[in-house]
Amino acid sequence: MWGELRGNRLCGHGFRRQVPIGPYIADFVCFANRLIVEVDGEQHGFDTNRRADERRTAWLEAQGFRVVRFWNNEVLKETGAVCNAILDALGGPLEP
Repeated sequence: MWGELRGNRLCGHGFRRQVPIGPYIADFVCFANRLIVEVDGEQHGFDTNRRADERRTAWLEAQGFRVVRFWNNEVLKETGAVCNAILDALGGPLEP
């Protein structure tokens, strides 16, 4: 995923990876749009981890961020669709 997001490659939107935000570390963040992209492995499907993710998302949203989540297999097998979904969450490409 980082290969698609780094260096403003996603239609000019800038992302940073592994960013500490409060007590959490966000996978990818676009600060200009206050968007966090999380990529989750299968362990996030367990009830305990799912509840922890819900608390985490609620805390991040309370700080003014939007959070979008994707499964690892989506990122690996449907990279274009994931990038399009992220771009939609960002509000589209930046104007030149």
